Amino acid sequence: MIVQRREAWTGRVFLVLLMVATIVPFVSLFVTALHQSGTYPAGLEWPSKPHWENFLTAFTAAHMGELLGSSVLIVLGVVPVSLLLATMAGFAVGHLKMAGRRPVFLMFVLGLTLPYESIITPLYYQIRDMGLLNTRWAIILPLIGLFMPFGVFWMRAHFVTMPGDVSEAAQIDGANTWQQFWRIHVPLAMPAISSLAILLFLWTWNQFLLAIVLVDDPTQRTMAGALGAFQGQWGTDIPLLCAGSLLVLTPTYVIFLIFQRRFVSALLQGSLKG
Repeated sequence: MIVQRREAWTGRVFLVLLMVATIVPFVSLFVTALHQSGTYPAGLEWPSKPHWENFLTAFTAAHMGELLGSSVLIVLGVVPVSLLLATMAGFAVGHLKMAGRRPVFLMFVLGLTLPYESIITPLYYQIRDMGLLNTRWAIILPLIGLFMPFGVFWMRAHFVTMPGDVSEAAQIDGANTWQQFWRIHVPLAMPAISSLAILLFLWTWNQFLLAIVLVDDPTQRTMAGALGAFQGQWGTDIPLLCAGSLLVLTPTYVIFLIFQRRFVSALLQGSLKG
């Protein structure tokens, strides 16, 4: 009993320390963003007169309206296609008894070990030869391919736990493989699909490296990628830089807070099935 209480208190202390270590940097950003533009704040000192107008100044200076539209277009180009392809491939290698599914799955697993930083140079020349450099397609198409290994791995983990009796019953009722996929397995996989959609959204929205390497125009990048241009212009103005960073991060906070229950439920569902 004493050991259990000690373990419980140790876990709570660890969670509190982890929460503090996570929240303090964002609090520091917020407090710094409220100082007068052009100053160099020290620590977590709350300003005597908060300058809320810094957020409006950063929004205008960084052309956040155009960046928001660009990021939405990139997300709409990446996330739905990636979800569709990953779900279909995960269903094929995880549930269907297709020939060669193990080598195919191992190839996707191998893709998880490949850091895309190592392929950025050949990717640049390939995108240039395709005539897509400095366009949003230079971000959308590579991201779809780069997300496939994880997406297929994620969806296979769901479909591999689905009992074969479900498909056999559908076959008896006259449903072909395509009908089984859309009418039975996709609705049952919605927790896994929705949680994968959240992850893909966050990764796409916060994409930085591909945006700054493959696109020169900041208004054609993601919001995170355009932050590099904003930093080059306002790098010496710490309060405005912090305000711009918070504006870029805000959509990801909102999305995660709205869908956190669905995301956690999908993770718990996977742990219970496993």
